[in-house]
Amino acid sequence: MQIDVTRDVFKLAQVFTIARGSRTEAQVLTVKLSDGQHVGWGECLPYARYGESLQSVTDEITGLPDAFSRFDLYDLLPAGAARNAVDCALWDLEAKRAGNPVWELAGLEAPGPEITAYTLSLDTPEAMKAQAALHAFRPLLKIKLGTPDDMPRLEAVRAGAPKSTIIVDANEGWSAEVYADLAPHLVRLGVELVEQPLPAGEDHALLGMQRPVPVCADESCHDRSSLADLKGKYDVVNIKLDKTGGLTEALALRDAAIAQGYEVMVGCMVGSSLAMAPATLVAQGASFVDLDGPLLLAEDRDEPLIFDNAGVHPPSATLWG
Repeated sequence: MQIDVTRDVFKLAQVFTIARGSRTEAQVLTVKLSDGQHVGWGECLPYARYGESLQSVTDEITGLPDAFSRFDLYDLLPAGAARNAVDCALWDLEAKRAGNPVWELAGLEAPGPEITAYTLSLDTPEAMKAQAALHAFRPLLKIKLGTPDDMPRLEAVRAGAPKSTIIVDANEGWSAEVYADLAPHLVRLGVELVEQPLPAGEDHALLGMQRPVPVCADESCHDRSSLADLKGKYDVVNIKLDKTGGLTEALALRDAAIAQGYEVMVGCMVGSSLAMAPATLVAQGASFVDLDGPLLLAEDRDEPLIFDNAGVHPPSATLWG
């Protein structure tokens, strides 16, 4: 099997800021798998928060043996960006060989569109209010917070988009005390979910805390092995393919999380439609969907996903799957 890895850069529509910093482009790795007759595609975004870089992930992928299957990947690569891109490319390759879509090969129901969040970048309250007003027609807005001065921002967004459902992502930026102080205001302002309020290594402070707004594990949840440490801390798990190491583990994590009583959110890194395409299958019926990566880009793949009033649609076969 021939493996090719390329670095692709997609300009963002505007500067995107979270508590950890800002970016103006998405630098992704595109994996192309060829058996000489069919080609499968996958995409990943190496994430420094998890000790990944474009070079380290490239090295992991190019270090794979000449022959392997999707079922070998658990032994060949750890959960993370490298395994994600290869796993998704293998699914795409299998679908093209079989002449059947991935959802059918995976034993899933035919997918449909799902309403996705649209993320507002961290900014001044005035700028975030303007962003919210511009996107007030969207049913679900996600706010990037995680600073000591978040309340004015939250108030501003609610004023700019009075009818939208709001979810908040603190990106590990709060302390237990800050979260406890903010919780009543989150309820007052109609926030329906809080993602990762505390650093992953310090989230034991959530044990026994009142959670008037459901709390979602993001950095604290990577794959099924993470679930054992989440009990009593979280109500929802955020499944991202760049964390799980691909569609195979993402589907398994979804089923295991639901079986253990968690609600499911399906999220993404900032990437192109190729990265979102496999995640649309995991997102079917999820409580929260956040697959807005392509909406944040100024440019995308040649056959991009469709976003409309019904939400994000499953990919065409020419894109993936």
